[in-house]
Amino acid sequence: MAEDEKKKETEEKKDTPSKDPATEKKEKVEDTEKKEVKTQPKPKKKLKKKKEVAKKEESKAEKKPMKADEPEKKEKKEAKEEIEKKKIKDEKEEEEEAEEEEKEEEEEAEKEEEIEIIEEEEGYKVKIKPELSVKLKHELKIRRDIKKKTPYFRRQEWFRYKRLGTAWRKPRGQHSKMRKHLGYRQNVVSIGYGSPKGARSLHPSGFKEVMVYNAKDLEKIDPKNQAARVGHSVGTRKRIEIEEKAEEKGIRILNPRR
Repeated sequence: MAEDEKKKETEEKKDTPSKDPATEKKEKVEDTEKKEVKTQPKPKKKLKKKKEVAKKEESKAEKKPMKADEPEKKEKKEAKEEIEKKKIKDEKEEEEEAEEEEKEEEEEAEKEEEIEIIEEEEGYKVKIKPELSVKLKHELKIRRDIKKKTPYFRRQEWFRYKRLGTAWRKPRGQHSKMRKHLGYRQNVVSIGYGSPKGARSLHPSGFKEVMVYNAKDLEKIDPKNQAARVGHSVGTRKRIEIEEKAEEKGIRILNPRR
């Protein structure tokens, strides 16, 4: 059988006309191009589907945070509603309080009319000020600055013995560390802490204080530079007389009744 097939092939080759080498080359080139075209992978439709799926997932991912914000929006709405309700309640309470206050005021006014007590509302009165020179004003300012820096002077070993107290006493001991001005001891009274000579014994307002015990003592006072201080032993009746007379003369009282 194999011999018969070979004979047929040889006969077919003899019958077929011989081709030129140029045409054979062209046919070979065409055959190779066709094979390459066939071997090239065709564009798959699955890629398009994957891209569409990816786009849909991205759009879903963008929409998801919007859904997450919904509970926050609800909370904000609830908070706003609660605030509005509170405002309404507060307004009602304020109205009720205002009505109660009006009723109380009316009752108080009626009581005052019955008892016939009339109270005069006194506004703030400007305190009388002294007539000071430029030099004295400057000295008062210096004194104010010095007193801000001065420490509180206490006697030696005030913290050890309660019976001593804190009132200042000059240290005189032979071995006293405070007298020797050692660094770890407190400061001692010295001339450097003193105020200017013109501002000594003056009230912070600039007045010179004069003690008063009755209405006649006000006649000695100069209202431009001096002010009255009512004595501790003076009673209320005399104090009222002193204050009334001081108002008439334009004299300032440094310790008036509250």
